[in-house]
Amino acid sequence: MSAPATTTVPQATPRPILPSRGMARVKSVLSGDTVILLGKASSPDARPPEVVFTFEKVSAPRIASKGNNNIDEPGAFPAREWLRQRCVGKSVSFETRKQGATAGDRVYGLLFMADEATGTPTNLAVECIRNGYGTPKIYPPKENKDGSSGDDNDDPNDPAKVYEAELKEALEEAQKSKVGIHGESPLVRKIRNAGDDFTTLDLVEKSKKLTTSSTIKCVIEYVFDGSRMRCHVTDSELGDLQYANFTLLLGGVSCPRFGNTRVDPPTAPEPHCEEARQFVELRLLQRELTITLHGTDKSGICAVGTVHHPKGSIAVELLKNGLAKMSEWSVRLIETPNVPALRIAENGAKRTNLKVWKDYAPQQLHGDAEIVGTVIEVVTGDTLSILPTGQAYDSESALKKVSLASIRAPRVGNERMQRPDEDYAHECKERLRLLCVGKQVKVCINYERDIPMGENTEKRQFGTVSVGKRDDVGEVLVTEGLATTQRHRDDDPKSSRYDELVAAESAAKIAKKGLHSEKEYKRGAINDLSDPRKAKAYSESLMRAKTMKAIVEFCFNGARMRMWIPSENCHITFSPDCLRCPQSSPSPGSRAVNAKAAEPFGDESKRHARLTVLQRSVEISCSGVSKGGVITGTLFVGQGGQRRNYGLELVAAGLATVDQRKMDWGEAPKDLVDAQLAAQANKIGIWSLEQQATTTFTSAKSVGKTKEESKTVQLSEIVSGSHFYYRVVGDEAAKTMDESMRIFTENNGTTGATCDVRPGKVIAALFDDSSGKAWYRAKVVERGDKGRVRVLFVDHGNTASVPIATHLRPLDMTLGTDRVPAVAKEAMLALTLTRSLNEDDGMEAAQTLQSMAWGKDLTARVHCDLEGKLQVSLLLDGDDTSINETLVAEGLARVAKPAVVEAMKSRMMDNNSIVKLAADLTVAQETARKSRTGVWRYGDIGDDDEEE
Repeated sequence: MSAPATTTVPQATPRPILPSRGMARVKSVLSGDTVILLGKASSPDARPPEVVFTFEKVSAPRIASKGNNNIDEPGAFPAREWLRQRCVGKSVSFETRKQGATAGDRVYGLLFMADEATGTPTNLAVECIRNGYGTPKIYPPKENKDGSSGDDNDDPNDPAKVYEAELKEALEEAQKSKVGIHGESPLVRKIRNAGDDFTTLDLVEKSKKLTTSSTIKCVIEYVFDGSRMRCHVTDSELGDLQYANFTLLLGGVSCPRFGNTRVDPPTAPEPHCEEARQFVELRLLQRELTITLHGTDKSGICAVGTVHHPKGSIAVELLKNGLAKMSEWSVRLIETPNVPALRIAENGAKRTNLKVWKDYAPQQLHGDAEIVGTVIEVVTGDTLSILPTGQAYDSESALKKVSLASIRAPRVGNERMQRPDEDYAHECKERLRLLCVGKQVKVCINYERDIPMGENTEKRQFGTVSVGKRDDVGEVLVTEGLATTQRHRDDDPKSSRYDELVAAESAAKIAKKGLHSEKEYKRGAINDLSDPRKAKAYSESLMRAKTMKAIVEFCFNGARMRMWIPSENCHITFSPDCLRCPQSSPSPGSRAVNAKAAEPFGDESKRHARLTVLQRSVEISCSGVSKGGVITGTLFVGQGGQRRNYGLELVAAGLATVDQRKMDWGEAPKDLVDAQLAAQANKIGIWSLEQQATTTFTSAKSVGKTKEESKTVQLSEIVSGSHFYYRVVGDEAAKTMDESMRIFTENNGTTGATCDVRPGKVIAALFDDSSGKAWYRAKVVERGDKGRVRVLFVDHGNTASVPIATHLRPLDMTLGTDRVPAVAKEAMLALTLTRSLNEDDGMEAAQTLQSMAWGKDLTARVHCDLEGKLQVSLLLDGDDTSINETLVAEGLARVAKPAVVEAMKSRMMDNNSIVKLAADLTVAQETARKSRTGVWRYGDIGDDDEEE
């Protein structure tokens, strides 16, 4: 059987890469004999086809690369530059002579460009040889076996023969003229790469120092993406850095990035990355342009700069066409005048949702886009509390908390968390206070953010605040170096004046102001007089200073506030004299345990203080200090014709009352009493409450009336000539307590134990009365230094400073003062005033009292209670003259003012005895004064006496 016939299928001819003739655009030049031709893209999103095209039968010197240690063959770079300058970006006609079967193969042929003068086509291969930038590759034909020439084509008009002849002729001209590679010393370039051979920062610094215009000439060799490219320095002014390569980042913009398939997992390219690269390649690739270098990225490898193109800014064009976004970190490096054009171009692309902004939508605000109101408080150096115009301040929720957009102020410290203030935190907040507090402001909200507030979050508005002629108070802070601008991510919303803020910060850095200063920050310590001991020690100097300027930093309630006195460099707690203000609600975020509930009109009073005096400059006149260390006096707010007494205003508005005790003693100013009577009559504020009106301001004659008692007592402690403690003779409670504490000592020994030492706490304290150490009931008065506390022995009246670790221990619950009251009673000689023990007369009075009464049974007439102290007359058995009268007669004491007599009379059911005592003491005092005895030895005592 014969084999079946086979059918031969003809093979398809490989499709050529290029047609035999055509037109194309030159994308780039690889060397003096090779270019990359760019075809037409099949679609707008597709990458145009590219072909590597080499001159036929021409060889140019090899350009520098890693394969030859970055060193050119002689004349390679001038050859490349000649061809680059001649045809890059221009259209050329081509003839293909030889090409491979695949797109990756090189195509050989001829390129023609029209002569600019005559318009006739010029063969670039022949011109390359004629200018000495290459050599022809013409080989003699191989001989046949019989020795004849192997070239069978004898036609002199054959295009190949004509082309070879032109090459030979051009070569002879170049050799004769000694041009290009035929010269004596063709250029040999050695390329230096940033990061390997020099630092990018060195290039930036030299570009500013060595060049005449602070710009350098470069050729854009390769485009990585729309905003990142490799540049080759051709500027001869840079010396050894001429012919250096570096990576350039376009300042102020960031284009979509290409993916990376070499990482795990591979990253995908960002949308429009190819389009952005083609956009830049078409305009910049292999063009020689001037570049201004501004700095480097944070790695120090890439330079950041601006490319200057004759037709405009490539960065602006990228933004305008939606192919880039602004890069906030690099925009800070470029010149301030160039920034607005970038911002305008980006905003235009955002509005039209162009390309990279296709899905962009402005942030939707939950609150008002604009707020007009009065600044109530500067919370921090960049946050304000604002009361909108037309809004009633009836609760704290009426205030709008707004932060300055794109501003970061130094943070105020937190004493509880032991976090100190950041540098210039106080100065920044103080400057913002001077700019805004109490003034009408306009806030344009730029964005909102969720701010963590403990376990919850708060929707905070950020905006641009303008006041008066200042368009942006944040810019004022930044200009003066008291705050900095926020470093936003590129997609983050930011201030509408962000570029102005960045420019202001740059100017502050150059001027080395505030936070940018090289000097060490120092802020003097401020004396804190909130401690009662310090307040009492400094109160005299504050009172002598008379009227002082102060700034209210915090309001505890309507009539108690924390102030800073610049002239005295101190913080004080201040309260207008003679006022009592209702208790307000705890401050928002307060961690107070068992906080007291607000009293009626307490919150209204506090809001009035916040609205009127908080963070305002006020005038104060100090007149005294309380036991708790609160400085009292008169507070004036406002200036000129608006200056007014704040305490009087508070009472007139029915938001505070005059202290009843001051009124009883006649010490309350008449204008305050009149204002309260008017408010009461008109039922304003507190007086609008019926219960308050009938109980708070009732007649003093019907309040707390007591019946006079007589007791047999013995003194247990003498504090001064008129102040002492006594125990009632035969008091069973005293015997029981003495026995109980003896048993307590036997059971617990004399070793101390850990206990609560807060002021006011009743505990057991160790005391040695010369018969041995024993435990006694004691109340903590105050904490001292070096682990000691001062205690008052409540059953005896004496005080002592004892060490906490060894002399204190908890008291049994059955022995507390709530079960068994203090045995020793605190008392004062009624209507009798003596000087302190620090003075000779005061010491003599105390010694006289001791000699007359100590260790003796005395008759004590208890008239009433004033300020927690029993007012008594002491008499010796069988003597009708009281010790009170004896001390006054001997000139060791004086008689109290009539106001005190009236106060005591108002508290007694039968006041005949106190009237008689006052008369007897007055006669005795007149006798001592006339005889110049005791304190009267130098004449009359004025009203300014310290005990008056």
